[in-house]
Amino acid sequence: MALGRRSGERQEEFWAEVGSLARGPGHVFYDKLNRLLAEAGFDAFVEELCASHYKSGGRGSVPPGNYFRMLFVGYLEGIDSQRGIAWRCRDSLSLRRFLDVPLNEQTPDHSSLTRIRERLPLEIHQRVFQFILGIVQSHALIKASSVGVDSTTLEANAAMKAIVRKDSGEDWNAYLTRLMREEGLIKKDEQPSDDELRRFDRRRGKRGGKQGKGGKKKVSNEQWHSPVDLEARIIKMKDGRTRLGYKAEHVIDLESEFILSAQVYHGIEADTATLLASVGAAQANLVESGNEQAIQEVVADAGYHKSETIFEARQAGLRTYIPEPKLPFPKRWTDKPDGYQRVVHNNRRRNKRSKGRSHQRKRSERVERSFAHVCETGGARRSWLRGLEKINKRYLVHTAARNLGLLMLQRFGIGKPRTLQDEMAAWKVILESFRGLISPPGILWTRRWLPIARLIAFVRVNRKSAALAA
Repeated sequence: MALGRRSGERQEEFWAEVGSLARGPGHVFYDKLNRLLAEAGFDAFVEELCASHYKSGGRGSVPPGNYFRMLFVGYLEGIDSQRGIAWRCRDSLSLRRFLDVPLNEQTPDHSSLTRIRERLPLEIHQRVFQFILGIVQSHALIKASSVGVDSTTLEANAAMKAIVRKDSGEDWNAYLTRLMREEGLIKKDEQPSDDELRRFDRRRGKRGGKQGKGGKKKVSNEQWHSPVDLEARIIKMKDGRTRLGYKAEHVIDLESEFILSAQVYHGIEADTATLLASVGAAQANLVESGNEQAIQEVVADAGYHKSETIFEARQAGLRTYIPEPKLPFPKRWTDKPDGYQRVVHNNRRRNKRSKGRSHQRKRSERVERSFAHVCETGGARRSWLRGLEKINKRYLVHTAARNLGLLMLQRFGIGKPRTLQDEMAAWKVILESFRGLISPPGILWTRRWLPIARLIAFVRVNRKSAALAA
């Protein structure tokens, strides 16, 4: 056989038969997911749901099923931006097959995703989330008698450097310049350099007085806002950075780990103020998905503890398992309405029991795991959208994709398309660690046992792949 050579320039074909175009073998995970959605009638449901938001005639648009599938891909592939999702779908033959887009047609562009998101209201995305819960419910996986609640921070698509004062419209540099002029450090017509502004900004935080606030600089949401995202709030992220962001709150089933509600709020809203709203949304989602189970127990961390919140939860028929934070002084009940002391003491006793401790262990493990899947590996920690409604639309579909992945994991043993590669890499790390521990010279281990161990890992991965393809 002669050596094939790559040509520098090639003239494209004027036309080509569709049957002669190269076709990918497809990905077994996406093929199985498509089959699952088809059995549930997903495309017919979303097309009927979205029909009232489109005209009756004219050129056909991107099918709504493909719009939601592309957002599912964002979670399954860990892509945070719409541009990245659009590029990945255009580049992959497997994803073209998942979207049912032939090679002679273009996959939807990122701008198409933006137009469709603006066209469809938040209620449509909420219905899609409930429909996915209905698919999970059809497999009898949701218990929902006990739920865990927790929140995390999302980084907004706005920079702290671009914030301006609400009263005067000054940006940060103009504000520092005015402070320097008021302190007499520069003349009224003098403009300081960037280095002088930075040095002054560092020094003023170490001094007391009016501007230093007792030695601490503060940027208040009452005085500052972002002109590009008016709904973003200045918050402290989980890693300690001060950023513009939002708060996402999950309500999950403690037994099955499925997300029953995912709401995005303003970043400065207290956990105690949003607890009952999130649990109420979870109960509404359960009813719409065909599950008549009533939520009975709510498990949260100490940040949700408030006498008024626990009393209102009891009035709604909910038993709370919320640990009480340590206070430097005993609680006073003389200024509280009747019944507050009793429900708080009952909540305290429940937490001391073995059931309460078990609930807290499950909450700390399983709710945090949902955040790790959605925000870290799923790519939702950093939002590229602006506005609370837009972020809620994207986040709802993102968490619905997480529920789909968990359903795939329960049924077929694989929850994401790259699970097989991740498992093989994990086995390789484990085997290499045993190699260093068991055999100091490494010769006997390498020649005899390492090939056998690699074969075991290969068989385990292929058994999962075969089960998924069955």
